[in-house]
Amino acid sequence: MDARALARAQQEEMLERYDGVADIGPVRVASMFVEPEGVFLVVRDDDGAAVACGGVARFDETRGEVKRMYVLPEHRGRGLGRRLLVELEAHARRLGYRSLVLETGDRQPEALGLYSSHGYTRIPCYPPYDSRALSLCFEKRLPPLEQ
Repeated sequence: MDARALARAQQEEMLERYDGVADIGPVRVASMFVEPEGVFLVVRDDDGAAVACGGVARFDETRGEVKRMYVLPEHRGRGLGRRLLVELEAHARRLGYRSLVLETGDRQPEALGLYSSHGYTRIPCYPPYDSRALSLCFEKRLPPLEQ
């Protein structure tokens, strides 16, 4: 339930930022975030309240896709997004993904800063985001798991 509430809050914020347009991507269902295809993480504060989330779902045979990265506005600036991304990358490597792709929007400076500073590089947008001017897509090659 906490994951759904955070995903709903994310979509509400996107509707505001993008003048009534939210996610145009394929519908994501919970089963896509279950091993061995993916993972979904929820970050909780000291009181146990859900304050951030993010997931990885299968994109293709060698790549996962980061989805639903979100930190509640009142909890931003504390490094939660960065820690969450590090954990998602570790899970993705364990699941056998060699790289991660993601889409974000041009009106999300927090996300753009996080991904750029964490080694993600711009790539041409993939469908369905390739038809939307405000979409920006990124990819990061993941280091192999240490033996």
